[in-house]
Amino acid sequence: MLKLCRQYLNWIQNSVFEGEITEVKLKELLSNGKKIMKEKEDSLIIFKSRDERWLTKEVIGQEKNDLDTFL
Repeated sequence: MLKLCRQYLNWIQNSVFEGEITEVKLKELLSNGKKIMKEKEDSLIIFKSRDERWLTKEVIGQEKNDLDTFL
């Protein structure tokens, strides 16, 4: 997953990536990611920015922590 995400986003630390990505590239990343992840064990959390002050959260697979308390 690390190699895959590095193709689309900037690696920040451990399993954290950030960057701007088009909807087409995001769909491509998600499609390829779902092929290699175990959705019942792994998770991919995507924060989408509607503007500079707001984020939406999308979880693919099993959510491990409740990050809503930090947003």
